[in-house]
Amino acid sequence: SWELTGEGNDIVEKGSYEVLVHEYISKKGPTPLADIMKNVPNSKIGFSKAMANGWVKKGATNVVTNVVDTVSDDVKQSLILIKNKQYNEVSQEKKNEFKKRKLIKESSMTVFTVLKGEEFGMSLTKLETELTPEMIETGSWKSLQFKSYNLDAKGVRPPHGSLHPLMKVRDEIRAIFLAMGFSEMNTGNYIESSFWNFDALFQPQQHPARDAHDTFFLTKPAVAVSLPKCGIVDRVEEVHSKGAYGSLGYNCDWLLKDALKNVLRTHTTANSARFLYNIGPKFQPVKVFSIDKVYRNETLDATHLAEFHQVEGIVADYGISLGHLIGVINDFFCRMGLPRVRFKPAYNPYTEPSMEIFCYHIGLGKWIEVGNSGMFRPEMLRSLGLPPGVTVLGWGLSLERPAMIKFGFDNIRELVGPRVNLRTIHDNPICRFN
Repeated sequence: SWELTGEGNDIVEKGSYEVLVHEYISKKGPTPLADIMKNVPNSKIGFSKAMANGWVKKGATNVVTNVVDTVSDDVKQSLILIKNKQYNEVSQEKKNEFKKRKLIKESSMTVFTVLKGEEFGMSLTKLETELTPEMIETGSWKSLQFKSYNLDAKGVRPPHGSLHPLMKVRDEIRAIFLAMGFSEMNTGNYIESSFWNFDALFQPQQHPARDAHDTFFLTKPAVAVSLPKCGIVDRVEEVHSKGAYGSLGYNCDWLLKDALKNVLRTHTTANSARFLYNIGPKFQPVKVFSIDKVYRNETLDATHLAEFHQVEGIVADYGISLGHLIGVINDFFCRMGLPRVRFKPAYNPYTEPSMEIFCYHIGLGKWIEVGNSGMFRPEMLRSLGLPPGVTVLGWGLSLERPAMIKFGFDNIRELVGPRVNLRTIHDNPICRFN
């Protein structure tokens, strides 16, 4: 079917544009074209159609005159027929022309025929969804209608395990290290002798960190069975008590019985020392990292635990400097989504120079301390058997702190320990540093 547009209805009411142009000239006589364009509605289309129909002509001075005295408004009459739904009275050619001129538009109607089917009824039958033991026992299932199974339905999502937020952050940091070309270091032994945990790192036996207030000492076994051979124990004793490799040492007695005491490792740097000792005889430049648990005898509060994870990275090579360390750390933290990094001079027994690392956290709007770094001292490296000229860069941070920032925890006991909400673990998103 067809129906008139708004423009088509205007023509039915007032006449076609070409007829209006002819009538205007009939009243005014020969008329300048500019006058027609100014005073006759839609005169541009009307003049064009009147010229095409041979009703008017334009002289050399742009004066328009009528060629015929009377005209028939076929456009208006055809539109009236269409409006009265007498579509067959109008030729298809005219309808196509009117459609092109946007005077009419084609409309469609969708008709549905509804018939009674085999299961037609005046009431709805309740479909059963379960076959119960009572239905089987009484035989009532024979007269009941059951809802068909939708085998494509997803059903109830089964419960499943979820990665802890710490593990998500650990996996992301591991991926960052691997992308930077690092290899992962073995850190499987949680129990270390004081020799590897303190002495091999040039940490004096009188250092406060070795006190029972800061370290967990084991009672069984209380001491290590043995220490490495190949002269490392003698070199460590010498550099502590007398000095060596350009250092004055600590000028105090070094006691083997203190070095044999077993502890829960206070840092994974003990494993780094063991790793450097093992590669010393056949040294090759390396970049390694580790992410593992360490233990400190600390007072528990919202930001401190006695058991936490340490992230550590070391680079060992010839001819590297503090500038290389700053560059590697900047790259590492930029990949963690913390591009603004500052360094502050600090003291560590086994690194010189040493630096604390601060990053600007946009969410908190302030600078926060995220780790420590430095260049391992010659007293440590030469005692471990590394060749002269080898420099080792190292840095470390807690795994828990970036996890708390990333997932919005204010209290570390909500992240680790018996107060953790299991729903929080299920609902936490994938970790991505950006």
